[in-house]
Amino acid sequence: MQKAMPITVLVGTFCMTETAGTVCTSELDAPLERRTTRLGTPLPGMEVRSVDADTGEDLHQGERGEILVRGYSLFEYYYKDPVKTAEAKDDEGGYHTGDVGALDDDGSIMFYGRTKDMLKVGGENVAAAEIETYLGRHDAVKMAQVVGVPDARLGEVAAAFIELKEGESCDPDALIDFCKGEIASFKVPRHIRFVTEWPMSTSKIQKYKLKDQLTAELEKAS
Repeated sequence: MQKAMPITVLVGTFCMTETAGTVCTSELDAPLERRTTRLGTPLPGMEVRSVDADTGEDLHQGERGEILVRGYSLFEYYYKDPVKTAEAKDDEGGYHTGDVGALDDDGSIMFYGRTKDMLKVGGENVAAAEIETYLGRHDAVKMAQVVGVPDARLGEVAAAFIELKEGESCDPDALIDFCKGEIASFKVPRHIRFVTEWPMSTSKIQKYKLKDQLTAELEKAS
């Protein structure tokens, strides 16, 4: 993006509807590397924490957990949905974003995916977004979506659905080899499937349909 728009100043920003917009953003004079690999620090009046999703305890610098947000711009409630509101907000006014992130020592935040898109591979937490981002670097890949499927030994393993760029072709094993040695071995997809159309809701890919489809295929083959 910087190469395509050289006169612009790119910044990383963390925001959501429930906070009426921006929570964190980069300083305009921060180094380019910092502005493009982190999502900045909280705006005045906003508080951001990374906590253990099970215990609610604050995590140390660099540790990935669920991001909690509190501040003046936080929504009051979901319209006609008190149950969802109670699930999302704690007694201290903090909002459970459902986002996985980590904080640096200066309070900068990095987003790693959604809690519902976390895989549990052999006891290790794996963010689907991390694998998707790496697969997206392959020259032939237009889009990658990663889901977890059952595995007898590890409990769950990564499986990747790939949409190729027009006119491109690629072998599944080549994509797996592309990942080996570049991301941790337990994160490397064990299954690759190619798609030309995605199952969609109004605006989002319905990952659960991809997961159910492949799980049924693997069960039938076993």
